[in-house]
Amino acid sequence: MADKTIKDAPDATLESGARRRMMRNASIGATVMAIAGLNATTTPAQATNQGAGPPDGDILNFALNLEYLEAEYYLYAVTGQGLAANYRNGVGVQGTTGRGTQVPFKTLAIAQYAQRIASDEQLHVNLLRNALGRSAVAIPDIDVGVGPNNTFSVLARAAGLIGAGQVFNPYADENSFLLGAAIFEDVGVTAYAGAARFIGNPDYLEAAAGILAVEAYHAGGIRTLLLSLGLADAFNKIATVRATLSNANGQGSAEGPLTVPGQAYNFVPTDSNALAFRRNTRQVLNIVYGAPNVAKGGFFPQGMNGNIKS
Repeated sequence: MADKTIKDAPDATLESGARRRMMRNASIGATVMAIAGLNATTTPAQATNQGAGPPDGDILNFALNLEYLEAEYYLYAVTGQGLAANYRNGVGVQGTTGRGTQVPFKTLAIAQYAQRIASDEQLHVNLLRNALGRSAVAIPDIDVGVGPNNTFSVLARAAGLIGAGQVFNPYADENSFLLGAAIFEDVGVTAYAGAARFIGNPDYLEAAAGILAVEAYHAGGIRTLLLSLGLADAFNKIATVRATLSNANGQGSAEGPLTVPGQAYNFVPTDSNALAFRRNTRQVLNIVYGAPNVAKGGFFPQGMNGNIKS
């Protein structure tokens, strides 16, 4: 088991205390949903889309797949366990998760940051599942495991962070954890930004905007930590792989490096109007599947659950 020692912090910080806080936060999710008008008694999301895009329910289920991925990664990193059974069932085939391990955090601030993100992502899963009610998809197969052929290693190899046959373990230490986190957060921000125009129900749109803001805070914080730790070059290599996959269909990508000549650092990727740039579903799938124009692979070995998956 990973070393659980935290510098200047009691042992309970990362172990049972963190888990209890996450469970407690999740238990108040129903109250949050009722206030936001997002509990299971609201008008079914599938019937509320007012635009030319997919139904709201399909959009929220697409987002739920991404939140499952993020929650699994952060929960394993913080607690050594993934989502509980009551967060995993739903429509479609319920998958399994390639296991991660608890990160041996040494820096109190980074440990607490990881705890907060894990709690946020679990609450996002809870919120979306409540909004979707019985139409919420089950968690699909997710690969956040460690090995030479696991997705983290494949992407790290493509970025030039490791060599042939080597393993990238995002749970090995704090630096590796932050690099692994950087892969997810920017994708989530741009996915929500790209989907916003198609959401018809104003309650769902408000919730999506709120989640986007939280994911953007996560992403900006992770970028800042990586820069402060001297890992800008590693991040830039990951961003280059993302941009290549995102642009595979000739749709462009506004993503730039973390360090930009003439600027302190690029802690927020924006378009020419200083807006968070958008990715459509195909661009997002290219990244999380690890290859362009495929129906499964990468972090989702059997593809996502729901109607938007390929």
